[in-house]
Amino acid sequence: MTTSLTPDRRTQSRWSDRLLPSLGILLVTGGLVLLTWYTWLLLTPDEAPYRYQLTATGPANDYPDLELEAWPDLVIHQYDIQLEGMDRPLAQAWFGQHANQPQVLLNWKNATREPLLALDQKATELSTLAAAIDKYAPRDALLLSWWDTSRQLAQLTGRDVLFHSTLLEPLIIPPEWQPHAQAIRAYENAHTGAPADPQEHELFLRFTQSLIKPLASGLDDLRQLAGTRDAYLIIHVSDLYKLGLMYPDQLGIAYKSYRLTGNLHGMISHVKTEMSNHGYYAYTLQSLSDELIHAFFLTDETSYNTLLARLLPFASQPSPLELTTPRLIYQQGGYWVYQLTDKTVAQPQHQLPSSASDHDQTTDSTHQTDQVQ
Repeated sequence: MTTSLTPDRRTQSRWSDRLLPSLGILLVTGGLVLLTWYTWLLLTPDEAPYRYQLTATGPANDYPDLELEAWPDLVIHQYDIQLEGMDRPLAQAWFGQHANQPQVLLNWKNATREPLLALDQKATELSTLAAAIDKYAPRDALLLSWWDTSRQLAQLTGRDVLFHSTLLEPLIIPPEWQPHAQAIRAYENAHTGAPADPQEHELFLRFTQSLIKPLASGLDDLRQLAGTRDAYLIIHVSDLYKLGLMYPDQLGIAYKSYRLTGNLHGMISHVKTEMSNHGYYAYTLQSLSDELIHAFFLTDETSYNTLLARLLPFASQPSPLELTTPRLIYQQGGYWVYQLTDKTVAQPQHQLPSSASDHDQTTDSTHQTDQVQ
């Protein structure tokens, strides 16, 4: 039987015949619009969610807390890191600059609970380290260190380093800022005037991969990077956190801040409780002030057996002072300096500190004196 259509149904059929192709065209066009919009979002530069607000500029002598009086030609720029809509800054930063040279971050004070962009350190540790290098290290020495430390020491000591640009590895930002990561990198590069160099970036990855290896093989890799030059490895306890962010599967790291409301022994008791509750393997401490200390925890033995961890002091573990290679030649606060090459450099002979026990594992210049061997 042939079904005949009523006039209304024939009209509906004609509308359907016209509408379906139109809908198809509309859907395809809409898809192209959405694809174009998504591509625009990917390719169009975003904006960093914060801004550097310049609050003061002056010679190093105007900033006594930085203890940079030995560099009278250094100009300091002080900034507040501001988030739109907030009255209080997220952090404060002090950049040093020589004439016509890119500015270099020399000190950072975070006002948030979590690390942001840079890690806090004692400003006086850097100036003391730089003065010691300037006094004792040969002028043609090569300094191997994290990219931010490298830029600082290049500015303050004039020694050669592997990394001169703003590499931003790792990029320390909260999860909600991750969609702005590309914009943040661009903004930081523009602010310092030293954009990331691709070759330096590849070299830095080799450097960090050496730090994550076992002691012997990691040292071999670092010596290959240094070549035949008189080279020194400079590490800081806070490098543990940064290396852990880059290689979380190979270096398990956690940290917690402690306020010194009583004596150091009471605080150590709290640290050991944290160790027990989470099953951590070892810990070391970083003193930021007389009231604030950061504890860094390694989660397992594998993490401790990395080159970086073996060269730093951890409670209940063998002291780096017991290593015969590389040779420890200087220690101040959170900084540990090792000579990578076998060349003997004429330096004043001072006794290095004995192996630290559980109660004095804080890497604090107020607890330990300068050492140069």
